[in-house]
Amino acid sequence: MNTKNEVATGHRSGCPINLTVEVVGDKWSLIVVRDMMFGNKRHFRDLLTHSQEKIASNILADRLRRLTAEGIVSKADDPSHKQKAIYSLTEKGIELVPVFAMIGAWGSKWLPVSEELSIRARLLEEGGPPLWEEFMDDLRVAHMGVMPDPKKTGPDVRERLQAAYEAVLARQASGRASEVTG
Repeated sequence: MNTKNEVATGHRSGCPINLTVEVVGDKWSLIVVRDMMFGNKRHFRDLLTHSQEKIASNILADRLRRLTAEGIVSKADDPSHKQKAIYSLTEKGIELVPVFAMIGAWGSKWLPVSEELSIRARLLEEGGPPLWEEFMDDLRVAHMGVMPDPKKTGPDVRERLQAAYEAVLARQASGRASEVTG
């Protein structure tokens, strides 16, 4: 029978905050999960070339290995291409949605965020747990192959968040264009 002390073996302590930080607390692990979660990036090349933070390939490979070993991400052969792997969030990874929502809300409140990159965080904060649950259900469909709710209609949460992001970009571009012509 496992005791709490046995669980902490190999870790600094059995504190749940410490253990979580040990698993996903470094910058790059969070960025990789974020890009899979919000950007639907599922291939190594997509994660490497489409991240705003410009992760190095060796660091990306290391973080994908670590996240897979921790059970946050799974890796499978991509049926569309023999030499590619497809990465998916597991249930353990999907259940990080509320954590990401709260990190985004905190960052939006206390840090100098850009409007376009904070719109998703604002919408997740405003939507609260019901929106987080819906987002997790959508991720289960996309990453785990769970059957979608047949009663659900319209775009999924990620698509709505992306549309809000694109609307901010369009409004900003329109504003810049009118400044030039005005």
